[in-house]
Amino acid sequence: MSFFGIEKYNLVEDVWESILPRCSTNTIFITPIWQSVWWRRFAGQSQPIIRQIISGEDPVGIIPLLDQGDELTFIGDSNVFDYMDFPVVSGREEEFFNATWIEIKSMDWVSIRLESIPEDSPTIYYAEKWAKSEGYSITISETDKTPYSDLPKSWEEYILNLRKKDRHELRRKIRRLEATPDYKQSEASLHPNDLKDSMDEFFRLMSLSGEDKEAFLNSENKEFFLDLASTFSEKDMFKLYFLEIEKTNVAACICFDYDNKCLLYNSGYDPSYSSLSVGLINKAFTIEAAIGNNNSEYNFLKGTERYKYHLGASDRSVFKIDIAR
Repeated sequence: MSFFGIEKYNLVEDVWESILPRCSTNTIFITPIWQSVWWRRFAGQSQPIIRQIISGEDPVGIIPLLDQGDELTFIGDSNVFDYMDFPVVSGREEEFFNATWIEIKSMDWVSIRLESIPEDSPTIYYAEKWAKSEGYSITISETDKTPYSDLPKSWEEYILNLRKKDRHELRRKIRRLEATPDYKQSEASLHPNDLKDSMDEFFRLMSLSGEDKEAFLNSENKEFFLDLASTFSEKDMFKLYFLEIEKTNVAACICFDYDNKCLLYNSGYDPSYSSLSVGLINKAFTIEAAIGNNNSEYNFLKGTERYKYHLGASDRSVFKIDIAR
């Protein structure tokens, strides 16, 4: 299958998919499917540069870059990609980056901007080593946090692992909701006949929950979200959860189920129900669902909102690398 619709990349895309399970920073954002969905919607005239690196007879990684004139970037946008990186087979980093820097040095660029790189990515070490050896200017800066929580085997164990105050507060808020007549959390139907209506309801709640989210939901971003929903629901990776009170949806979360991890991508709620903490409880119930699906980790993705830590999150950092010739 061709994700980018460019014939010369068809074989590379197959290799790209095949090596991801062996990459230390494997995440849904660095799959060819996700990146091609973004590229078709947003890239405009920018052309992807996709190359596989082979050592001996083995593919050891992929170069997924975007040519933006004088600047090279990863394929994507840090506003909708929580992580970006080179897919590299674990244990083959030295071979991959030695060849990659030769490839990149031969390209026509003035600057390189690599965003949203996970803190444990080998890219950070090898980029700094290469740039200094070439006499290039390099800046490595922390740009955000992506809080996460390791998941236990049961919901009750998860509750017990919270700090005492957070445990008490979550139980109290759930009890208060349980005293409300006719509430339920459910996973929305994403059947092709239902997908548009389900996503429109999500957009309604996302817009209600803050001016920044309402501003973000321009027509292009809505279409991108619809593209993601359509593409990844077919693979059972896209999950849309609604919290309903008296047959009215009051909160919603989009989660991705990938590589045995649950990723909280975006959310919304109706502020008129904020006295019932519907936004937090909706998210807590998605954690319960992730535990039920035997996920090993719940990733809250970018942002240091307080509710993430009330739900037991610990921090990971993401970094940006800027290189200039």
